[in-house]
Amino acid sequence: MRYDLVIFDNDGVLVDSEPISNRLLAAYLTELGHPTSYDDSIREYMGSAMHRVHDLVAERTGRRLPADFDDVFHARVFAAFERELKAVAGAMDVLGKLAADEVPYCVASSGSHERIRVGHRTTGLDRWFDDGRIFSSQDVGRGKPAPDLFLYAARRMGVAPERCVVVEDSPLGVQAAVAAGMDVYGFTAMTPAERLNGATRLFDDMRELTTLLAGN
Repeated sequence: MRYDLVIFDNDGVLVDSEPISNRLLAAYLTELGHPTSYDDSIREYMGSAMHRVHDLVAERTGRRLPADFDDVFHARVFAAFERELKAVAGAMDVLGKLAADEVPYCVASSGSHERIRVGHRTTGLDRWFDDGRIFSSQDVGRGKPAPDLFLYAARRMGVAPERCVVVEDSPLGVQAAVAAGMDVYGFTAMTPAERLNGATRLFDDMRELTTLLAGN
């Protein structure tokens, strides 16, 4: 194993949530008078914390989103998760292999703690993540592309940044990992490879990850 800690992004890497959440985000913004397509949402918001949505809308329109925007959006997302959400193909196998080999791992997500836990509980991934392995942008002052979340996760797990590898599928996440001084493996199942500039390695099948991490 080439690293002392594997840090997973959550949405799109462990749970196949990006199509669901971006469909609903685009629809809700459009409903509120901010026309947004699914592709717009993927391009502008994928991998980011909710404050980015508020900031970009205010910057572009001069209008603030409703005070209950996050609560309404998350209620819609969680309801859809209960109906539709699945784990990313191969994620269970990767986590099982890391656990069996006693390789430290954790998740560091732009999503809230509640969103992470709902997704894990719905898909059965919760068996692999106790509270000490879950880190959210809620825990730090700045979300991705700032390095704060990944540095916080590494510090809490007791591993130096240069001994960590991040598994990410968003441009903002890759930027954050690079800024943190960590290697980053870009998952291209949903994101075009050219949008993950700066990634140490690129791969498109989660089942390949354990082999890549071993340096093969």
